[in-house]
Amino acid sequence: MKFPYGISDFNALIKEGYFYVDRTDRIPLLEEAGKQLLFLRPRRFGKSLLLNMLSNYYDLAMASEFDTLFGHLAIGKNPTEKHNQYLVMTWDFSSVLPMGSTNELKDVLYRYLNVAMEDFATTYQAQLKQPIKMYDDAAASFWSLINAVKASNHKLYLFIDEYDNFANEVMSSKIRNNDRYADLVYGEGLLKSLFKNVKAAAAGNGLDRVFITGVSPVIMADISSGYNVATNIYRSPRFNDLCGFTETEIKHALYQVANECQQRGDVLDTNMAMKTMRQFYNGYCFNQHDFTSVYNPTLALYFLKSLQEECRYPDNLLDHNLGMDRDRINYIVQLPNGAALIQRICDDSQQVIVPQLHDRFGVKDMLEQEQTQSELASLLYYLGVLTQDKVVDLGELQLRVPNLVIRSLYVEKLRKLLLPDVQSDDYRQAKNNFFKTGDLQPLCEFIQARLNVFSNRDYRWVNEFAIKTAFMMLLFDDRLYIVDSEPELKRQYADFTLIARPDMRQYEMLDHVMEFKFVKLNDVNLNGKEVQSLSDNELQELPQVQAAFTAAFAQLATYQPILFERYGEDILRLQTTAVVAIGFERVVWRKK
Repeated sequence: MKFPYGISDFNALIKEGYFYVDRTDRIPLLEEAGKQLLFLRPRRFGKSLLLNMLSNYYDLAMASEFDTLFGHLAIGKNPTEKHNQYLVMTWDFSSVLPMGSTNELKDVLYRYLNVAMEDFATTYQAQLKQPIKMYDDAAASFWSLINAVKASNHKLYLFIDEYDNFANEVMSSKIRNNDRYADLVYGEGLLKSLFKNVKAAAAGNGLDRVFITGVSPVIMADISSGYNVATNIYRSPRFNDLCGFTETEIKHALYQVANECQQRGDVLDTNMAMKTMRQFYNGYCFNQHDFTSVYNPTLALYFLKSLQEECRYPDNLLDHNLGMDRDRINYIVQLPNGAALIQRICDDSQQVIVPQLHDRFGVKDMLEQEQTQSELASLLYYLGVLTQDKVVDLGELQLRVPNLVIRSLYVEKLRKLLLPDVQSDDYRQAKNNFFKTGDLQPLCEFIQARLNVFSNRDYRWVNEFAIKTAFMMLLFDDRLYIVDSEPELKRQYADFTLIARPDMRQYEMLDHVMEFKFVKLNDVNLNGKEVQSLSDNELQELPQVQAAFTAAFAQLATYQPILFERYGEDILRLQTTAVVAIGFERVVWRKK
């Protein structure tokens, strides 16, 4: 089995025998959905492969290849009448680098479009009865192409991939000149004008179908009337897994990989591998009527490819190709209410609830008007760093972090946001010492010296969450652990667990479950200076602190058997640790 990590060429994928999850059964549904479709998914979710598959299916020039490419797939057994009936053209806006002045960007875009149209003319020269004239103005070239298509008695299917590439670049902070973005989408801006031409061509002028993919609805909001004819299918239950893998499909692939490993003399625990993939890559849901979740296909293929080649997990479960998602979170943090939203997302004791998902916000709105957390959360949903969880009271929608890979990006950002001057090397030794020995004292001292950061009322954090957040930011290490905050343990919720990854149990490190308590200064009848003057032993002897430890270990005692049952008592090397903060002055801890 070969896994097509990074391959979006459907023709090569099929002919060269790569692993392919068949989604061709949705083609009839797509035809029924409308003639101009907008389909949104996060980055690296297989949108380009989907478009390429559709292009091969509808392309008149690929008719002789139909049986080879589709004969063994669902649509090959029951094709629609439209297969191989179109002249097909694809515009991939990710190929247009948004750099330079507005005029320079216009030149780059028009050159790209003209090259695409010249390639179209070459491909279909036998079908076209009149030549396509190329102009410096690509819009004029486009109308020459439309007229040639009309004269040919054929129809055109236009695919536009990464239509919102320009807005995405704004949100990854690579375009600093937002006035230039305004020149693209507002008034008679370049992109708005281009989409107005597409809209006009589709109004009975030879352009029969348009399929557009992107990440967010931002540009559609910005160009408004320039292209207000698309049918939005990105939240339709019928297309929830149009891109993405189901758990059944992942299991099937894992069993095949396990068989290959067994033939090479390696043993692969498919149940444990499945559990790891579920925690790190699953969890995306794109509609609120069927909450069946799907796996990020790129991340899943990244994992499966490494597993097949080496019969072991990849060293880093976060694919570096998702690094741009960090930039999206950075963008949100820079907006009003953005930092507070990131902090709220990291607080598992709170929920992120929106009345509904917004889809009519543009870049200008976000830059010039203060957005609510609901609107910002909706944007994070489109970017793939939040997803739908469930419908709650009054039909509102609860959102959540999809999986541990995405959670690691939030924690990383939160750490940089709150402790910008702290480098990983500053606390790495203290962290590793705790992982191996369970000694939390060095890390407590490190955090204690910085507690003033968390006492800032601007962060709106109180009680044990502030302390838990501090430890979570510094202990989060998905290279070694399956890290979980507020995991459900039979209707109970532990504050924080660190369960060693199966492939890392070869190293001498403990599993950890932690509980955090907060004792106010008023409760111990001491002021800050008095608390700071006491030794750790004296603090732990205070009745209020002793009561906090007693409560924490009572909770930990209920978690321990549940964790043993879940992971195996013979597998876990479990340490329970209670941490008590006395105000924002001191931190003490005990372990069992």
